Amino acid sequence: MSKKANPLWSFFSSVKLTIILLILIVILFIAASFLPQYGDARQYVQGLSPAAAAVFLFLRINDLYHSPLFYLLLGMLSVNLIICSINRFYFSWQQFQALPFPEPAGIFDNSSPNSIAIANQDIKSLSSLIEAFLEKKFGCVKNKNTENGIIFSAGRGRFSVFGVYIVHTSILIMIAGGLAGSLFGFKADVNIREGETTDTVYIAGRGMQKLEFAVRCDKFTVEFYDNGAPKTYRSDLSFIREGKVDYQGALLVNHPLTYSDIRFYQSSYGLAPDTKAVLTYTGGREKKASVVLAGGDSFVLRGNNATVQVLRVEEDIMSMGPAVKLRVSSPRKNYEFWVFQHIEEIKKANPGLLSQVPMFNPGLFQPYLFSLERLEQEYFTGLHVVRDPGTAIVALGGILMVIGLFIIYYLPQQRVWVRLESTAQNTVITIAGRTRRNQAALDRRITELQLHLKENLRA
Repeated sequence: MSKKANPLWSFFSSVKLTIILLILIVILFIAASFLPQYGDARQYVQGLSPAAAAVFLFLRINDLYHSPLFYLLLGMLSVNLIICSINRFYFSWQQFQALPFPEPAGIFDNSSPNSIAIANQDIKSLSSLIEAFLEKKFGCVKNKNTENGIIFSAGRGRFSVFGVYIVHTSILIMIAGGLAGSLFGFKADVNIREGETTDTVYIAGRGMQKLEFAVRCDKFTVEFYDNGAPKTYRSDLSFIREGKVDYQGALLVNHPLTYSDIRFYQSSYGLAPDTKAVLTYTGGREKKASVVLAGGDSFVLRGNNATVQVLRVEEDIMSMGPAVKLRVSSPRKNYEFWVFQHIEEIKKANPGLLSQVPMFNPGLFQPYLFSLERLEQEYFTGLHVVRDPGTAIVALGGILMVIGLFIIYYLPQQRVWVRLESTAQNTVITIAGRTRRNQAALDRRITELQLHLKENLRA
């Protein structure tokens, strides 16, 4: 069965199909930008019928870049590009092999008056002049004798007819790279406490992923500004294989580490859940007292029948430094408020803050006044872990696309014909050209040839 008679071949060789597929892929990208990805798929199917819910779950709308629809569209686009390229190849090959002679019918008929020069010289003397110039500008020159004279032909950019194939190949390579990253890569996160080791990371929407090696956080360092806000933080990591340290490196923000084709980014940090706060308080019948508490711990204020519970321990809250949130439960009323370590600096920078925001007042439960001395800090480092085996493939495709587009638009196929005819009194020179694109560039070359001839004829 011929290609034209094959309905499947005809379907995939349609340019309309290319446009439709590109539109659908763009729509999918837009949907993935607006719909939360890597979340619980059940949130999308609440209230839907069982059939509609099954379709949504099959399409994996919570993970569109790993959905069957995404793979189907990319696969169809690849087949479409391949078949369109095959269909076009015979025509492109003919253009590549096209001979300069016989020249296209009527090529000289549409020559403008500016492309015609009349010289008081014979054909022989002009031929060497024209041939030398064409060789300089175009390279190979062909000629043909005619009844009344001679025709020269020169061209350049024959290989530009294959530029579109380089572009198509680059798209296929980038699709292959994208699929490789989607199928065999992952983006995950992991929190590691200082001194701890792990070989497992968490992939949103897909669960836990075991690595082929272990990662240990040897040391975590964080620096702060005077107001308590974080300035910079760094993780010193060791990568362990078969119980031995294989590689060590320092990980900072915007300075990732790569090990075993997996890239690690410093994405966050925080206090370990059992971080403790050193609190002091005064008031009532008690002298200044100090307690050390972790989140969830509590103590009793003697003589007041009130219980103080630590709700939260934060290293930096609203860029105002370390703080703890307390709940005081008393027979008359319950209170919740924050106690900041740098409360004096905060009050100086924000006069009247405690009256405007009572929750920031460490003396809200009168007559007691609480203060945060320090945090007994133990940090965890938050790492973003990325494996994308398709990165190099996509980069190769991008380079090829630039090359292909450069060939198509900046090295177009051009051909020039110069006819010399003897008349009874003069020799008539007629110049004509043809190009697949950028006619203006060819016109400039023809004008350049005319000026060159006129200057030499004057000489």
